Amino acid sequence: MKELRENISEYFRSLDKIVILGAVLCSALSVVLLHSIHANGILDIGADDYITQLAAACMGFIAMLVVAAIDFHKLARIWYIYAPITLLLTLLTFTSLGYQREGADDQAWLNLGFISIQPSEFLKIVFILTFSLHLSKDEPNMNKPLHMLLLLLHGAVPLGIVVLQGDYGTAVVFAMMFVMMMFVSHISWVYVLAALAVIPVGIWFVWNFVLGDLHKNRILVLMNPGTDPEGLEYQQDLSLSALASGKLFGSGLYNSSADYVRVPEIHNDFIFAYIGQTLGFVGAMAVVLVLTVICIRVLLCGIRLPDRQGMFICMGVFAMLITHCIMNIGMVLKVLPVIGIPLPFLSAGGSATLSMYICLGLVLSAKLNSINKPRIIFD
Repeated sequence: MKELRENISEYFRSLDKIVILGAVLCSALSVVLLHSIHANGILDIGADDYITQLAAACMGFIAMLVVAAIDFHKLARIWYIYAPITLLLTLLTFTSLGYQREGADDQAWLNLGFISIQPSEFLKIVFILTFSLHLSKDEPNMNKPLHMLLLLLHGAVPLGIVVLQGDYGTAVVFAMMFVMMMFVSHISWVYVLAALAVIPVGIWFVWNFVLGDLHKNRILVLMNPGTDPEGLEYQQDLSLSALASGKLFGSGLYNSSADYVRVPEIHNDFIFAYIGQTLGFVGAMAVVLVLTVICIRVLLCGIRLPDRQGMFICMGVFAMLITHCIMNIGMVLKVLPVIGIPLPFLSAGGSATLSMYICLGLVLSAKLNSINKPRIIFD
């Protein structure tokens, strides 16, 4: 019993409290922001939205601590249990159980009757675990053509599924996770140069055979601002107005005299606009700082790890987080197209919040359970 208490005490002392605090602060702010949107009548959202967010954050926090206590090597080795289940749930979005959420362009949600989830959020976790295992085991042989082909296939499967869903934002996230994890491996520069050479062909193919007219036009209006102010630019123009209206310190979260700018999806993908509107430039920059600290801590954890598999996990999570942050804030600032991607720990969405916390749990586990270091709880 004494040894167990000492192990648990050591476990909590070894956790990256800065990362945990940053995530908890963002989640707490998210719940307050959603309650504010509801209370101010800015958007027709019910109390269940911020209650769901609170519940997801609490469950995510517990899941993060549990995952952190388990050796990630063992989690990765039992991929044959959770990977088929997650893949099946994702494929079910193509059946009558799948649906397109109001305000979204993709059919990426699954209605299970008692709950609605976005399986692709959990597919990210599965990919990080399985691909880190694949890379760590195959790294000595990865530059052989057949081995490289299998690695490419591993990355192409989840990417292809979310593209078929029409979820291009999540597709970009999968692509960036794959690229980052491959880049920090022992990949030959021959493959890197070959990949750079085919990028123009890839862009041409995606533009002509993957993207629909709506997504093409969202990119074109960014290159020609002001050409469609009442259409595709409307939401982003409103988000910029919301940010500007907050000035330095914002109009306040519960200000009955404030004339809040009503941005579509302001509780979800455009929540950063509401942060700027209510908390001002100072509040928006504080959020950016917290998210940046989380991303940097995850990156540094990966760089410092002696365990290759743990390093791959951290790099995958870092790529996921930084891509979400850049794409979401860039979308709100009208420097990137509207692509539908949440701001980590802040945008409304139970599946995304829960999956983000689990990913942080994997990072904490990688830090605690890497080889050449003592296993804290479970061996």
